[in-house]
Amino acid sequence: MRLRFSVSRVLMKKTSKSKVLLVDDHAVVRDGLTQLIRGEADMDVCGEAASAEEAIAAVTRLHPDLAIVDITMGGVNGIELIKNIKAVRPTLPVLVLSMHDESHYAERALRAGASGYVMKREARDRIMEAIRTVLSGGDYVSERMQRSMVHRYLHGAGKDTSPIERLSDREVEVLTLLGQGLSSKDIADRLHLSQKTVDSHRTHLKEKLNLRGAPELVKFAFEWVSSQELA
Repeated sequence: MRLRFSVSRVLMKKTSKSKVLLVDDHAVVRDGLTQLIRGEADMDVCGEAASAEEAIAAVTRLHPDLAIVDITMGGVNGIELIKNIKAVRPTLPVLVLSMHDESHYAERALRAGASGYVMKREARDRIMEAIRTVLSGGDYVSERMQRSMVHRYLHGAGKDTSPIERLSDREVEVLTLLGQGLSSKDIADRLHLSQKTVDSHRTHLKEKLNLRGAPELVKFAFEWVSSQELA
């Protein structure tokens, strides 16, 4: 009787699946990921979230083994979401799956606490490789991004470094929303900031990006957001 009980417990342990939480505000992306993950014998999707608020609630309620998150949720930069997830569950691995170019966001995501960054345009096999790497306790970025990070570590930032890298996470958030056509008041409401604080961020953006006025800033923001959507 004891032997059967022990064997049963071993079998249960071997057949238990890793629980994955999907955080993305596009249902079609969540559906595609669900099909991909449930095609694997050793993992399952335990829940979905379409907003930052839903994500935090799901992390607390569902106790996933991995959270896969987009870098933008409802137009807002998701770096703060990663930080909030790690505040709630410090040991929970987070993998960013995003349409945004890794050169702009991967290092920011890793500094915020993510364990990996993979772009949505990658092949299914590459996405699964990223998921398995992070689930097993490793870190994942593309080989191109690894080379770039090593080069910057050894040689410092070169003259061709994107000006976006000079911005803080919050400034990138404000720049993104400006590029989506939001006014300072709209941005303040979205980010739960005062309009004075948003105007201060706009001033810093103009200084760091070497732009002369509000029209140039809005034009730069629109073109930058458009380039990210086409990436």
